[in-house]
Amino acid sequence: MTGKSIYAIAKKEFLDNYRNKWIIAITIIFLILTLVISYFGVLGSEGWTDLTATISGMMFLVQWLIPIIALMLGYASIVGEKEKGSLSLLLSYPVERGEVIAGKFIGLGSVLALSILIGFGGAGLIIALNVSGIQWGEYLIFIASAILLGLVYISLAMLFSTVCNKRSTALGGSIFLWFLFAMIWGVILVGIVIANYGIDTLSNEDWTAPTWYYIISMINPISSFQLLVSLNIASISTEMPGVLPTFYTTPIIATVLILWILIPLIVAYILFQRKDL
Repeated sequence: MTGKSIYAIAKKEFLDNYRNKWIIAITIIFLILTLVISYFGVLGSEGWTDLTATISGMMFLVQWLIPIIALMLGYASIVGEKEKGSLSLLLSYPVERGEVIAGKFIGLGSVLALSILIGFGGAGLIIALNVSGIQWGEYLIFIASAILLGLVYISLAMLFSTVCNKRSTALGGSIFLWFLFAMIWGVILVGIVIANYGIDTLSNEDWTAPTWYYIISMINPISSFQLLVSLNIASISTEMPGVLPTFYTTPIIATVLILWILIPLIVAYILFQRKDL
């Protein structure tokens, strides 16, 4: 693979989304929602809150909205090109399939990362003009964690786009994936706990969850995002219930998210290499 080909594909992917106004739309959404959360952070009250308090209110927004946007960006990246016939044309040039996967991921990741940086960063600057004692370090960690979560879902969406032969199937798979991590995963985990330890354990403050519970919970990328933010931002860590296990550390949690990015891309590459176009 050559960097020149990857750069050319990434640039095309970025510009295509720019022309479709994806960057502008997503950036405005992030900017406005962040400002609304900062100003109307507490129900029934008005007034600017600092960035750390804003982060607490934005956690729910990020873990629901960014995965959806990332999946929408990536689900048609391969299968959409195939349906239009442009994928065969692209591969008729001296371009390897691995370069197509890498270039599209970098291009789409850049779209989402730039939108998050400008949207959250711009909102942060506006908030900083209205409050004092801004903790920029913690806010940058939050932004980096949000970008990492977005890259996870772009990678997963590209895997679906490679596996599926129709855009509708890839979209359906992406929607199911969102429900799996956002809702179903936690319900299944709680169900396993109840089946093994009884329903009373949920209300028992002295009960300590077994190690496997924390491991399975950590595997969920949304949970990993929450943990990564809570481990590095004081205002969020105080909201975490109970005592976290010792293996809940920043390097381990970050590694889980990075693996969620790399493994789907590697699988997508292998399947794309074998796919008959």
